This record gives sequence, C-alpha cells and structure tokens, in this order.
Amino acid sequence: MSLVEYLNKQSQQFLMSLGIFLIFIVGLLDYIIGLEIGLSIFYLPSIFLTTWFIGTWGGILTSFIGAITWLIVDLVKTKPNSFSFSLYWNACVRLGFFLVIVLLQKALRNEQLLARIDSLTQIGNRRFFFESADNEIHKAKRYNRPFSLAYMDIDDFKNVNDLFGHNMGDKFLRVVANTIKNNIRSTDIFARIGGDEFVLFFPETKAEEAREAINKLQQLLLRAMNENEYRVTFSIGIITFISPPDSADDMMEKVDRLMYSAKNAGKNLIKYESF
Repeated sequence: MSLVEYLNKQSQQFLMSLGIFLIFIVGLLDYIIGLEIGLSIFYLPSIFLTTWFIGTWGGILTSFIGAITWLIVDLVKTKPNSFSFSLYWNACVRLGFFLVIVLLQKALRNEQLLARIDSLTQIGNRRFFFESADNEIHKAKRYNRPFSLAYMDIDDFKNVNDLFGHNMGDKFLRVVANTIKNNIRSTDIFARIGGDEFVLFFPETKAEEAREAINKLQQLLLRAMNENEYRVTFSIGIITFISPPDSADDMMEKVDRLMYSAKNAGKNLIKYESF
C-alpha cells in the first residue's frame, strides 16, 4: 500500500521514465543471460505500471518501447546474416500481445472506477467512501494526525420529489453534489452514501478549519438552493477526530448520531464535536 501511495503521488514524467528504465534493465539482462533463459515475462510489469498509473497512452508507448527493445536484443543475440522475417514477425506478435494487455487492464480499471462512482451525481459512492476512509484512518494512526468528518442530510428532500417529480429531484441532487465538489480541496473525500445523504472527509484538518469549511459550504448550498428555487435546508453533523476511531463504521456511527441531533433540534443546523 505504501508503494502504491508513493507512485500515485508521482508525476507522469517520472512514472514514464521509470517504466522505460525498467524495460531497458530487462533488455540488458536478457542480452547478458543469452538465449538459454527467456525473460519475456519481465517486460510486462513496466507495461502494467504505466497503464495503471498514467493511462492508456502510457501503456501503448511502453508496449512499443518494450517490443522494440526485445527485437533489438534478439537481433544482437542471434546476429542474423540477412533479413530474418521470423524475428520481425515475432516482434509484431509481442507488440500485439502487449497492447491486448493494455486494453484488458484499461477495462479492469474502468470497471473498478465505475463500481465506486455514484451514477447519478458522478461523485464517490458508499463503497468508495468506506474504502477511502479506512485508508485515511490508517494514515492518521500512523502519523498521529487529526481529521474531520461531516455527515449531511437534506431537510425536506421528499417534498422536492413529491411536488416536482423524481426528475427534478435528480437534478437537485446533482446541483448539491456539484456545488460541494467545486468548493472543496482535491485531497478531501466526498461521496453520496444514501438517497439524500452526503459525507465529506477532511484529511489532516483540525476543528477550527473544519468548522470554517463546513460553514462556507452550507452558505454556498443555501445560495444555490435559492437560485434554483428549491425550498430545502441542510442538517450537518461534523466531528473532528483527534484520536482516530477503530474503523470507518465506528466513525460513521458517531457522526450519524450527531447529524440526526441537528435534524431533531430544528433542522438547518450544524452540530460540532471533537473526539
């Protein structure tokens, strides 16, 4: 996990250079070892790396470089006296194999992303949130850093569906999601975990910073609701965890209770706690 986190933070130029470097290392070893032992499978990790962390274009470029490197090594090792059709044919077959791997990996990546995206609002879903939150809790325990979690419920959302229909309700949810998404940090984790329930995870965020952020978001949301003539408000519970909980489930149980206390106290309120 630490290696994956490290690679996720690196630039595309670094990752591309790393992939090409690994191919050249495998090609050099392939040349040194000779014809007795094949190293063909060791070209694949570079292609996996660049496809996963950079994207399809990185995988395709690495595939071409890998196939060409492999061909050059074969030409040097066998030293054909004349044009050898089989060597070039094999190089084309290898390239085709590499490209199939890239396409399959891309399809796998897309499936994993879709499984974590809410189809209506195009933000993270419940599964995405709990996986991300567990990872952040692990980091908070390791580095002894606080974080904050906000749980938001839309007051009287049922009235929107009853009065204007579900299509308008869906549009309304997208307005809420986009308003929040456009006004948070790239490091914050935002997800829809229920019909009209949203969660916001603020990594490495103290109580005052979280309070300021959530107050600003509530005002932006109320302004967006007025502009669209939606007569709704927002009940929010937010907890700053100075000592990390045991799990995301434990964390959600605490902030869920706090959010409902805001709703039961009259709605359109924000309740704060530190744990």
